[in-house]
Amino acid sequence: MTPHQAHEHHHARRWAILAFLGLAQLMVVLDATVVNIAMPTIQHALNFSNADRQWIITAYSLAFGSLLFLGGRLSDVLGRKATLIVGLIGFAVASAIGGASTSFTMLIIARAIQGAFGAVLAPAALAMLSTIFTDAKERATAFSVYGAIASSGAALGLLLGGFLTQYASWRWTLFVNLIFAAVTLTGTLVLLVHSRSEHHGSLDLTSTLLVSAGLFGIVYGLSDAANRTVNAFANHTAVPTLAAAFTSATTLLPLLAGVALVGVFVARQRRMAHPMLPLSVVTDRTRGGAFLSIFLSAIGMFAVFLFLTYYLQETLGFSPVAAGVAFLPMPAVIAVVAIVTSTRLLPKVGPRPLMSLGMVISAAGMFYFTHLSTQGHYVSHVLPGLVITALGMGLIFAPAMNVATYRVNPNDAGVASATVNVAQQIGGSIGTALLNTVAVSTTATAIATAGRAATPALAAHALVHGYTTAFWWAMAIFLLGGVVAITVLPKGRLAPQASSAEPALVA
Repeated sequence: MTPHQAHEHHHARRWAILAFLGLAQLMVVLDATVVNIAMPTIQHALNFSNADRQWIITAYSLAFGSLLFLGGRLSDVLGRKATLIVGLIGFAVASAIGGASTSFTMLIIARAIQGAFGAVLAPAALAMLSTIFTDAKERATAFSVYGAIASSGAALGLLLGGFLTQYASWRWTLFVNLIFAAVTLTGTLVLLVHSRSEHHGSLDLTSTLLVSAGLFGIVYGLSDAANRTVNAFANHTAVPTLAAAFTSATTLLPLLAGVALVGVFVARQRRMAHPMLPLSVVTDRTRGGAFLSIFLSAIGMFAVFLFLTYYLQETLGFSPVAAGVAFLPMPAVIAVVAIVTSTRLLPKVGPRPLMSLGMVISAAGMFYFTHLSTQGHYVSHVLPGLVITALGMGLIFAPAMNVATYRVNPNDAGVASATVNVAQQIGGSIGTALLNTVAVSTTATAIATAGRAATPALAAHALVHGYTTAFWWAMAIFLLGGVVAITVLPKGRLAPQASSAEPALVA
């Protein structure tokens, strides 16, 4: 099939393709949170410690975030359909292993393999989407749908995880991926044809190793800070503080090494004729502003999912299903706002006012959550904050997903798409480490200060105080995101796609 015939084939079936690519994205995003609500059940079944439980989440995000650039370049060099198929099959196999796990080690290995194959399939799906939809109006609609999935999928994962844990088994939070993968694989085989960039370069394993090791070091260092804090609190060896958590050798050395390796990677990309990450992808003001906005909002967004999940179940006494249902207003509002934003507002005003306003509104949502209390109620203390935050996230993610791959060279569509996911996954990983460390340190300090006067009621207040302190930090991060959006993103509306941005497909 000629490149022109391949493009026409995809264009004719573009909306059906969008449905299946959206399902692939949903599967990847869901898996970042679907096991969260099942965590107490999994811990009881596999008998691991409180200090180790974070690795069920971190193993996935570590592998995902550190291998995304490799996945993005694979889709460009080897072909998007082939890469998507490999990613789907590998993700399904890893999910089956995880669901059948008989030990903590087996589950962690399966989660890491899931993340690795997620890093393969996610950039391929987004790259395919960015090259199929070239008409400005249709592109806006497609990316509004995709952005809504990306921003609300984590909340849907909490809902699905609650239902599966309560009415089936925690193992089905992993087995369910076999259904998603089978449906998406069927659509991929039927609807897509082989397509890749015109650049037939190598994968550049040296650059792959540099960026993967660098990102792994950064995320591992931050995760170690959280783990060190949790261990100190659980073992009563010391009152954990932020300074102690982030100045230990096991935290600082991976962090510094990771930053250094990423720096070497960037320097290497500047010198190469065919770099793994062409710096033009990230130095463009529009795309760079989108990547930074996705990164910062992912850090802040983590607070909503992690701490509200615990607040609803441990403080308000919600069941797993009730906690999952409690999040439903969030994805519903995000979906509506994302569609309206991308189809009606983005073409008229451009990304800067929408994304900066979204950051400020999301910060207002975080501020609302700083007023949580042990005597709180869902309708008065949680629901309004969810709706406010969802309004902001809808304004951020749909435009950001669109402009992050806007007018990128078609040969670099895969790596540009990978950068979107890197920003989201690494941002979420940093949010996991940073905000959890803040919350645990604040709680421990409050209890230690009370000393012998500590009671169960005071401990409950200290726990909620830890959550609200983390929400203050999340609010500051969203406000920083607003400053970045106003400063970095250019004024005005997006220029039409140039003819050179037509997808270049090779049979």
